[in-house]
Amino acid sequence: MAFLTLADIGRRLEPGGGKIADMAELLSQTNAINDDMPWVQGNLPTGHMTTLRTAIVQGTFRRFYQGSPYTKTSGAQVTFACAMLDDYSQIDKKLANITDVAELREQEDIGHMEGMSQQVAGAMIYGNSIANPAQFTGLAPYFSTVNSALAQNATNVYDGGGTASANTSMWLIGWGESTIFGIFPHGSKAGLTFEDKGDVVPGFDANSNRFEAYTSYFSWDVGLCVRDWRYTVRCANLDTTTNAGGLASTTPPDLFVLLSKMVVALPTAGSKVSNITKSDAKDNIAPALKLRLYVNRTVRAYMDIQAIRNKQTLLTPREYAGMPVEDFRGVIVGVVDQILNSEARVV
Repeated sequence: MAFLTLADIGRRLEPGGGKIADMAELLSQTNAINDDMPWVQGNLPTGHMTTLRTAIVQGTFRRFYQGSPYTKTSGAQVTFACAMLDDYSQIDKKLANITDVAELREQEDIGHMEGMSQQVAGAMIYGNSIANPAQFTGLAPYFSTVNSALAQNATNVYDGGGTASANTSMWLIGWGESTIFGIFPHGSKAGLTFEDKGDVVPGFDANSNRFEAYTSYFSWDVGLCVRDWRYTVRCANLDTTTNAGGLASTTPPDLFVLLSKMVVALPTAGSKVSNITKSDAKDNIAPALKLRLYVNRTVRAYMDIQAIRNKQTLLTPREYAGMPVEDFRGVIVGVVDQILNSEARVV
């Protein structure tokens, strides 16, 4: 358990008075993935089950008076699980009453919500339900090899050349209800929920003795459904150091060559992106997509550096929903601070 102490509150007061000082949110982050992701209510109390095509058929070239056999396609059902992320904030009532209770609680609650938001963004990338059964599985475990002999979706994982363990990744995602989306359990609410328990919930000390406390409860039931892996592309092994071939070296990987390969890997995309707009599958022509490219601040900076050096690079500033953004071939570039610079090599 961790509770606010008198010393903690003392460090939050303005000099010479009992007023709560403004707090600089030095630990806040930008995680665009949380804002962009579409959310779908799962069809299960614990997640979402979806049906996927696993095999198609081939016909028979026949001659006169020669028959052809019956064939069938096959499918499979896959279940994507949700995880429960919970947190409590509790402040001794008499301690809180030393200062402005509402301001103190609001300041503390903002920190809890920011922390949980960062946790979810991090889990969307690196969550692993095998390593931690309480988590949901994020993108990295699904796209964890460049070897197509080990996984079919390795065709959507590009190698940036890094060989050590100071790597990062770029992610291209075609969000959509038929491709990849966030999920929440059937019958529950989407997103982070907050409940003010007031001062009616008792606190308990280390000896299980009660005390009156102001209590806030935070909850987020969340998961990720990768329904069609073809709409997620990863460029892994981008060395972030000054090593030969690293982003900070004199011979960095050409980020825009890699990005050009990534956008063409999508089965369908807008004409500006790849000019691949049609699928052969009936009723699956140009599914509604929200295309986004996600990088951390390190890669984002080197995208600008390389774009400045090469005036022909298609990195375009524009406005989206009233906000200034930059895009590559029409795909908005979003910063996700939870993408690490310490990824192990993907082989």
